[in-house]
Amino acid sequence: MDKLKVMTIFGTRPEAIKMAPLVKELESRPEFESLCCVTAQHRQMLDSVLDIFRLKPQFDLDIMEQSQTLSTITSKCLLGLEKVFQEVRPDLVLVHGDTSTTFAGALAAFYQQIAVGHVEAGLRTGDKYSPFPEEMNRSMVSRLAELHFCPTKANRRNLEAEGISKGLFVTGNTVIDALQTTVVKDFTFAEDVLNSLDYQGRRVILVTCHRRENYGQPMEDIMSALAHVARAHPEAELVYPVHLSPVVQGCAHRHLDGIENIHLIAPLDVEEMHNLMARSYLVMTDSGGLQEEAPALGKPVLVLRRETERPEAVEAGTVKLAGVDRDEIIRLADQLLDDPAAYREMAHAVNPYGDGKACRRIADGILYQFGRTDRMPEPFNS
Repeated sequence: MDKLKVMTIFGTRPEAIKMAPLVKELESRPEFESLCCVTAQHRQMLDSVLDIFRLKPQFDLDIMEQSQTLSTITSKCLLGLEKVFQEVRPDLVLVHGDTSTTFAGALAAFYQQIAVGHVEAGLRTGDKYSPFPEEMNRSMVSRLAELHFCPTKANRRNLEAEGISKGLFVTGNTVIDALQTTVVKDFTFAEDVLNSLDYQGRRVILVTCHRRENYGQPMEDIMSALAHVARAHPEAELVYPVHLSPVVQGCAHRHLDGIENIHLIAPLDVEEMHNLMARSYLVMTDSGGLQEEAPALGKPVLVLRRETERPEAVEAGTVKLAGVDRDEIIRLADQLLDDPAAYREMAHAVNPYGDGKACRRIADGILYQFGRTDRMPEPFNS
């Protein structure tokens, strides 16, 4: 029997982190011919992940340009992928999550009448402008896909509520699979400041903040809250790898420069981020992925957004929605820094996002969907 030709497509660092272990899983299976195409929507940050996981894409569209817009990303992906698909004709295209690469990859495959599998399917906030453009990207991909690999049962229910009933698999999140290979005990950071921090005697708070919907006053209020938390807790160290966006850079330096226990550093690669997170006391973030990764490492998370498409973590108690209100962010941070019982309650809550076997379930689901096995994979019990 011919091998199933599966092409995995991604273009940003978060996608690459979550798709890398899946590419490795497909490569290890004799039933698959695994192909990889990157759009390089984010060039530098993507390349660092490829190096860490030793991935060598067969196709690289290299679309990134200065001041790129959502329209240029989408149009360049569509045109580039059209040529790739006409050359290769895969049996299945796998896209991940909710980026512009994700949407364009699914649409380009649809135009060529190629089946689409959506990894990390079914996440929703219910507000098409938040997060922007991610909420609409993932919603539109759900309409284009034949296979839907949902991290949790709640994600599956979201799709069923939208009338999608076929090709649904509950797998857990592939980022938990990735953590199993990236976090190591004796890790040396490239940034000297990270090697010099006292992770046992000081409480290290990992911060990320970069989302488009937080641009403007929300980000100003978040940065002001971070400054207050640092000054109010001199025993803590805030480490903030600052996104390369000029908007984020300007806001962060305006509010946080000169505060002794705040360290503004360059963006970290995936190994460094995961190992810093593993050594941190608390995570404050507007990222999606960190809401899944940190609980797997026993770290409480304060989400610096008005809503989250990952309500399972809130329900499980591993995450609290701090929003973008300065006083509420300060209140919740103070609580976790001052109240050991509140901290333990979050740190010891059960992670609802996976058991490290998501990639295996996805590969098995593909074989089942294409009639190569009559055994449907056991769902992740989220």
